Amino acid sequence: MTDSGHEHVPSRQRRRFPGISSRAYEHPADRSALIALRKLSGFDTVFKSLSGLLPERSLRLLFLSDSVRVSDEQFAHLNSMLRDACYVLDLEKVPAMYVTQDPRPSAMCIGLDEPIIVVSTGLVELLDEEEMRAVVGHEVGHALSGHAVYRTVLLFLTNLALKVAWIPLGNVAIMAIVTALREWFRKSELSADRAGLLVGQDPQASMRGLMKIAGGNHLHEMNVDAFLKQAEEYEESGDLRDSVLKILNVLPRTHPFTTVRAAELKKWAESRDFQRIMDGHYPQRSEDKSTSVTDSFRESASHYADTVKSSKDPLFKLVGDIAGGAGDLGGKLRDKFSGGGSGGRPGEGSADGTS
Repeated sequence: MTDSGHEHVPSRQRRRFPGISSRAYEHPADRSALIALRKLSGFDTVFKSLSGLLPERSLRLLFLSDSVRVSDEQFAHLNSMLRDACYVLDLEKVPAMYVTQDPRPSAMCIGLDEPIIVVSTGLVELLDEEEMRAVVGHEVGHALSGHAVYRTVLLFLTNLALKVAWIPLGNVAIMAIVTALREWFRKSELSADRAGLLVGQDPQASMRGLMKIAGGNHLHEMNVDAFLKQAEEYEESGDLRDSVLKILNVLPRTHPFTTVRAAELKKWAESRDFQRIMDGHYPQRSEDKSTSVTDSFRESASHYADTVKSSKDPLFKLVGDIAGGAGDLGGKLRDKFSGGGSGGRPGEGSADGTS
């Protein structure tokens, strides 16, 4: 690998993944959402048009002139982490990285021709070294997966939608694509969280980082198990009305809710798939061209089927019941939205004649 700076690898022994394909850590929902996005009517036309119009050079000049470029001379510890992350994931060209003044903890990977990683001062000040290593690995995962291009399009279209919002129906088509892009990007965050874990190889550090993003620098007041229990309570709570509210709450967001990310990452960290990667068994980049889109669809469909089957969310449970032919649809909808039980109205018998 060229210019990887592997001499910066910390003394703690961690595995490296030569030639690893992003398919090794990509969440099935990420791939299926991206496939659906590419099939969205008008997306190809918009994407091709924007590829030549997006002010990428302007973005690069903006960060170069108004942020601090990470190097051996500036934020050297971040530069070490960046080179290390690229070494672990075998990303040949190290992306440019900038620190920008913003008290809000955030990071992003953007760019069309070449990815740029940007982290805020709020994030740098919030996280310790191992937590930050997972975040840098997260952003390098975005770069390896090619997510930077779509994120750049999303940023541009979001700003454009705001500018044309006053025109009647002027932003309807744009918002349709923005909504689809946001759905994909939320799923891509789950993939990048996995990449961050592969780089840091410290599940507790990954969890701590997510907890801090949710609750600030107050780890002494927080507990990982209690934090994960919130995700379980969020999934199980309420009736169908709450399920609909969850969907409405998440639609404007580019990131999944933090507790959900933590729960998803913990599940993957304990999975056989993660262990196989750590043992050196993973898809190779050299095999990417021969990968079938049909296989991706099949894997995504299998993932969603398993999700519906195992989910405790009221809406998913109803979908599972309907798919299994259990009960009448009208009665189930009435009970779920009213928060009632499965029985009929007072004095009514059930469909099979029992009461």
